[in-house]
Amino acid sequence: MTVKLGYLLPTREQIMLGRPEVAPMLALAEQAEALGFDSIWVGDSITARPRHEPLTLLAAVAARTRRVQLGTAVLLPALRNPVVLAHQLATLDQIAEGRLILGIGAATDAPSIRDEFTACGVPFEARGTRMMEAVRLCRALWAGGPVDWDGRWTLKGQQVGPLPHSPGGPPIWIGGTVPATLRRVARELDGWFPSSLDAAGFAAKWPEFQAAAATEGRDPAAITGAVYLTMSIDDDAAAATANVHSFLRSYYGDRADISSKLGPCYGGGVEGAVAFLRGFIKAGASHLMLRFCGAPEKQMQMLAGVRGQLPG
Repeated sequence: MTVKLGYLLPTREQIMLGRPEVAPMLALAEQAEALGFDSIWVGDSITARPRHEPLTLLAAVAARTRRVQLGTAVLLPALRNPVVLAHQLATLDQIAEGRLILGIGAATDAPSIRDEFTACGVPFEARGTRMMEAVRLCRALWAGGPVDWDGRWTLKGQQVGPLPHSPGGPPIWIGGTVPATLRRVARELDGWFPSSLDAAGFAAKWPEFQAAAATEGRDPAAITGAVYLTMSIDDDAAAATANVHSFLRSYYGDRADISSKLGPCYGGGVEGAVAFLRGFIKAGASHLMLRFCGAPEKQMQMLAGVRGQLPG
């Protein structure tokens, strides 16, 4: 199994610090590519956790890189008009020359996110089915030729141009762990991208996704298992752990013991970081997306120095 490492740009963190300038983030993307990272990721939130608009920023990253894949971690399609979204994503995939990965999610049920949906004029209920209809409509438009559609949106012989660089559109991964996610991946999506499971949880769930895909007549090997991980790598393990707690409190505005349950975290030295990542690889994950708690330049360099200890 070939393993890929990704890096999440700190868009939310920079807004929180009052430093919205994009040039430093583009430099981080270039550094990640130079150090051998395989992908660059950008999060999505409009009002719940404000940050840079992901597709616009990824277009800039695409123009400054040549090799790395580019992804959303994760985009909320339910907040967008899918015809406009299909056009945006097709253009972005052309800029990136086929390097785009579309990570999507239905959105967590939280007061701030419900308020975000209200602010965007989108009903929060049935957001999962709204998301999947949007995905199917995007794919219909990416197939080329006029599209007729009679659903939440109505199209009569409409089409978009350009089409994506990738035939049929970019691969689509989804976050989440509920049964509906399993069904969606098995039937029609290209990857599973949870953010809330530790290695043991991933190992328990991943065979279910593979079996479900086989039941649907799909090749399980064609579905990517990916994970979203938060890390603080430092020779001082105690300082690294404290940094994770401080980061989570600041980012989520909650106690670290609660926030840390939102996703798997690691704080410690570089050798421990390798063991942490190996645990997910053993569980079946082949694409590891990393969010660093501050000092990303140093941590990327430390991890790049031991990349040879990981498969891929």
